[in-house]
Amino acid sequence: MTETLEIVSFRLKPEAEADFVANNGVVTDWLACQPGFLSRHLGKREDGNWIDVVRWRSLEQARAAAERIMAEIGDCEAMQAIEPASVAMSHAAVAVSMP
Repeated sequence: MTETLEIVSFRLKPEAEADFVANNGVVTDWLACQPGFLSRHLGKREDGNWIDVVRWRSLEQARAAAERIMAEIGDCEAMQAIEPASVAMSHAAVAVSMP
């Protein structure tokens, strides 16, 4: 298996900005229970957009979680805060990883 980075960039709906980080526990908890999950890093870029980087044991496990997330927790406040048209997801094989 090749470790995989899932990189998701997105914008928030204007009214959701204030509570987004506080409401993200549901997403983090869900991810932590998924097969192959290794780590998550959520950050806000200088341009105001957000980036969510999740490290997985394999691309297959990343894709499997991506297929289920909306059905399982898509109605939580953190997921509802995201502007759907702004979401861009990509994957990259990990070439170097340091603790």
